[in-house]
Amino acid sequence: MANREYLGEWLVDALEASSGSASIIELCKYVWKHYEDELRRSGDLFYTWQYDIRWAATKLRKEGIMKASHLSPIGTWELV
Repeated sequence: MANREYLGEWLVDALEASSGSASIIELCKYVWKHYEDELRRSGDLFYTWQYDIRWAATKLRKEGIMKASHLSPIGTWELV
């Protein structure tokens, strides 16, 4: 069963598949396409994952894996 911690891994996977940069919508579509089964089995996370993926992005920024939001175009998330 997936939890919030998985979202960071999935987000990095989605960004890497998108050459390191993509819109939030594109990334969420990728996560849904590739991890739908895990999300459906994840209890409450199924209902909150699109909010929680933003939490994961913030965590990845603090860890230096993603660029700070002010360094990327609006609506775009990027790997460092």
